[in-house]
Amino acid sequence: MTLMAPGKIICVGRNYVAHARELGNDVPAVPMLFLKPPSAIIGPGDPIVLPPESGQVEYEAEIGVVMGERIRRASAEAAERAIRGFICVNDVTARDLQRSDGQWGRAKGFDSFCPAGPAVVEGLRWQDLEVTGRVNGTVRQHGRAREMHFSIPTLVSFISGVMTLEPGDLILTGTPAGVGPLAAGDTVEVEIPGVGILRNPVRAEGQVP
Repeated sequence: MTLMAPGKIICVGRNYVAHARELGNDVPAVPMLFLKPPSAIIGPGDPIVLPPESGQVEYEAEIGVVMGERIRRASAEAAERAIRGFICVNDVTARDLQRSDGQWGRAKGFDSFCPAGPAVVEGLRWQDLEVTGRVNGTVRQHGRAREMHFSIPTLVSFISGVMTLEPGDLILTGTPAGVGPLAAGDTVEVEIPGVGILRNPVRAEGQVP
C-alpha cells in the first residue's frame, strides 16, 4: 500500500543509545517527541532540497509506523494492534539549526525533509525489523528495532496518551548511530528488509535537476 497524506507526523528523538551519545546527549527518561509538518513529505525518487538557511543538513534513516486505527490512551498491546504497517523514512535534519534554535520545528520542518516510501507493508513483526542507511552506496547506519530504548508498542502507547492517533498518522521511531552530512549530488537510501528501499537524490535549492 502507498502512504496517504498523514494528518500528523510524530517523531521520536534519541531512541537509540549510541545515537544519543554520538550527539553528546543523554537518553531521555520518557520518549522525546517532536513534529514534522505533512508538507515535508516526499516520495521515492523525489529530491531532498538543501535550504540556503542551513550549512549542515544530515540524513537519519528510520523505521516508520503507519497507524491503522484511531486510539487514545491505549495500552502497549492495544497500540500494537492498531498499527497498520511499516515504511522506510528519512528524518532529514538541519543539524546547525537544531543546535542554534533551541527547538526543532525549523530544523526538521523544511519541505522535502521527510522522505517516505516505497510502500506501507503490513503483517510484519516489529521485533524483526531493522533499518540501514546508505549514502552513495556506502552503509552509514544500521539498527534493529529490538535495540530501541523504547519499543515500538511503548512509543505508540505513550504518544496516544498525549494526542489522539488517527488512521494514516505517521510515527518516526528514532535513528541509529552514524548520522552525517549531505551534499548536493548525493543519493541517500533507507532500507528495511521486507519493506523495501527508499532512494532520494540530494540537490541545492534552485539547482536544476
